[in-house]
Amino acid sequence: MDLRHLRYFVAVADNGSFTRAAEQLGIEQPPLSQQIKQLENELGVLLFQRLTRGVRLTDVGMILLDQARALLGMQQQFLATAQGLARGEKGHIRVGLAGAVSLLPMIPLTVRRFRELWPDVTIYLEESNTPALRKSLHDRAIDIAIVRPPVPDGAGLLVSPLLEEETVVALPKGHPLATRPHLELEMLVDEPFIIFPRELGPGFHDAILSACHNAGFTPRMGQQAPQIASTVPLVAAGLGVSVVPRSLHQIHSGGVTYHSLGAKAPRAELAIAMRAGQHVPLLSNFITTLRACCRDMHAGGQTDLSKGDRGDET
Repeated sequence: MDLRHLRYFVAVADNGSFTRAAEQLGIEQPPLSQQIKQLENELGVLLFQRLTRGVRLTDVGMILLDQARALLGMQQQFLATAQGLARGEKGHIRVGLAGAVSLLPMIPLTVRRFRELWPDVTIYLEESNTPALRKSLHDRAIDIAIVRPPVPDGAGLLVSPLLEEETVVALPKGHPLATRPHLELEMLVDEPFIIFPRELGPGFHDAILSACHNAGFTPRMGQQAPQIASTVPLVAAGLGVSVVPRSLHQIHSGGVTYHSLGAKAPRAELAIAMRAGQHVPLLSNFITTLRACCRDMHAGGQTDLSKGDRGDET
C-alpha cells in the first residue's frame, strides 16, 4: 500500500470534500477521487459515503482514520530520525576509554559540550585497557575508543594522535623526597618502581623505561599494578614509587604525594581509534568536539602541583 493513499485519505476526511482536499494537496480533484477509490478497492471496504455536497466517513472509515494518522506519524518520525542520523544529530555513540583516561578533565567537558550541541544523542562510556578496546572495536561492541598507542594487532582500525599528557611522580606519604614539588628521574634510582603490565599499554610502558634509561639507570621493578590507575593505591601502601599520567593526581588514596618531573619526563600518549571505513556523521561530530575540548584544555594550562595540589596529606 502506498502511504500517499493514506495522506489522501486523511486529507479528504479532514476537509469533508474531495474538492477542498485536492486544493490542499495541490492536485486535481478527479485523480484524487480515483486514488481514494483505488484504496477502497485494495482494502475491500468503503471509506466514505459520497453525498450531494462533500463526503462523510463510514463507520469503517472512522476506525481506520486513527490508524492512518498513526502510520503517517510513524513515517514522519522515521524520516526525522533518518535525517537526524544523517546529520549526526540523533542516535547513540559507545565510547571506550583506556586506563585512567576517564580522569582527564577533557572527558566530562567533551560529554557535556556534545550533549549541549546534540541533546538527542545518547553517549555510553566504557573503561577498559587498549587491547580489550581493540577487540571491542572489532566486535562492534563500541564505536570509537581513546587508547594508549600503539594498538597491538590494529589491522582494520584507524588510529590518529589525540594528545600527549604530562607525567608526574607518585610518592608514598613520608618519603624523604615528598617535600620537594619538583623531582628529576635520577633521584629515583634506588626506588622500587610500580608499573602496569606492558601489554596493557606498551607505548606508555616503554616510554617510562626509556626515560629512566636516558636518566642513566634501569628502574628496579617492584609490585606490578593490574591497571594504570591501580599504581596509586600501591604507592600509598608504601610498595614503591611510580610515574603516572598527570590526570592521576586527582586520586587521593590517603598517603600519596605527586611531584612534577623535569625535562626527561616521559609522555603518556593518547590516540583516537575507530574502525576503518566508518563514515558516520555522529562520530565525526564527537571527534570534532573532543579535539576542540583538548585544545581548550591545553590552552587553559595544566594544574601546578607545586601550589598545594600534591595529593592527600591528611
